[in-house]
Amino acid sequence: MAKKVKEVETIDKPTKEQTKHKTITANKGNGNASVAAVSFEKGRQDTPVSNKKEKVAVEDLSVEQKLANLYKLQTALSEIDKIKTLRGELPLEVQDLEDEVAGLQTRIQNFTLDIKDIDTAVGQQRIKITDSNALINKYKEQLDNVRNNREFDSLSKEIEFQGLEVELAEKRIREFTAESKMINEEIAKSKKALEERQIDLKSKKEELNGIISETKIQEEQLREKAKQLETTIEPRLLGAFKRIRKSARNGLAVVYIQRDACGGCFNKIPPQRQLDIKLRKKTIVCEHCGRIMIDPQLAGVE
Repeated sequence: MAKKVKEVETIDKPTKEQTKHKTITANKGNGNASVAAVSFEKGRQDTPVSNKKEKVAVEDLSVEQKLANLYKLQTALSEIDKIKTLRGELPLEVQDLEDEVAGLQTRIQNFTLDIKDIDTAVGQQRIKITDSNALINKYKEQLDNVRNNREFDSLSKEIEFQGLEVELAEKRIREFTAESKMINEEIAKSKKALEERQIDLKSKKEELNGIISETKIQEEQLREKAKQLETTIEPRLLGAFKRIRKSARNGLAVVYIQRDACGGCFNKIPPQRQLDIKLRKKTIVCEHCGRIMIDPQLAGVE
């Protein structure tokens, strides 16, 4: 029985080969986990590849698709231009009125300061008149006690001089009073003009805000559409489109053929060039105005 127990115990104990096998499998398991972690990290690092694919997809668009997207972008931007045209000269008029109101307010402030300076000057002249009259009375009293002709002549000249000072001060007061009256009239005119301009400005602002509120949602939708379309156009072609549109007087950078002529400058197009445009194999610009040209069917025109 003792031998059998020993045999059972020896069977239950793991052999060296079994322990080696377990450690190897455990290491393999850890290796798989590390490989999985590395693959996960690679997956995280490779996420920008999707953006590259998108760029490649944009570059892989056919010429026909590029031209169609350009014309859609042109249509959206033209609608935005129409909304701006609907506003007309109102933004400029509002700006001009605001500048005029600010100018009138500054003018009234300057006139008010001038009035204060004139009042101060008039006060100074009145003080001079009071001092001169006091001296005249003093000198007249001294005339009664003169001893000789020399003192009399001297006092007479002083009285005459102070009298001239009084006349000069009175003259300046009259001038200052006339100037003050004129400035007050200008202030009254400026205040009246300011009230009228403020009323005009208020009405123009209300009109402009009404137009903006009516077209705000539509304009935002068009701008969002234009941004989405710009992502489908390669940067080089988009830059050329914006440059042409900026230099064009009517803001059209993509035009279609109208009666065998360019839809922008209305110059005749040779038949072979018209055929190349209809094939849609390459981007063709007008020889005269430089606008990008497409055929009417691509523009949705019968």
